[in-house]
Amino acid sequence: MIEISSTLAVAETEIELQAIRAQGSGGQNVNKVSSAIHLRFDIHNSSLPDPIKQKLLNCNDSRVNSDGVMIIKAQQFRTQEQNREDAIARLVEWIKENTKVQKKRRPTRVSRAVKARRKDAKQAKSQRKQERQKVRW
Repeated sequence: MIEISSTLAVAETEIELQAIRAQGSGGQNVNKVSSAIHLRFDIHNSSLPDPIKQKLLNCNDSRVNSDGVMIIKAQQFRTQEQNREDAIARLVEWIKENTKVQKKRRPTRVSRAVKARRKDAKQAKSQRKQERQKVRW
């Protein structure tokens, strides 16, 4: 089991890992060693609760295809094992990030002192402008 949080976990059988050849520079070794990892996680067929599945499917991420499968390509490291751990860690982080519950905003009020200061500033500005006018006898 891959633990996401204290109440949420995903079975390792729900994650499909496939070794592929990495892209980019690396000399002769890159052409003969499959060190990159393709991780495929089917959201629809996972054991996650339905509300979490809906949150994951509704998130606007290009790595989730139209079938509801999350695809992560990990090729940062030279070894297959490190790339496998990196892919799983990125999946866990993505699920955590998209299942976070937003704190409800409590609207604040303007305090009485702030209102009084604003009123005093307005009166002072008004008085200053009044003093600039011509004096009428």
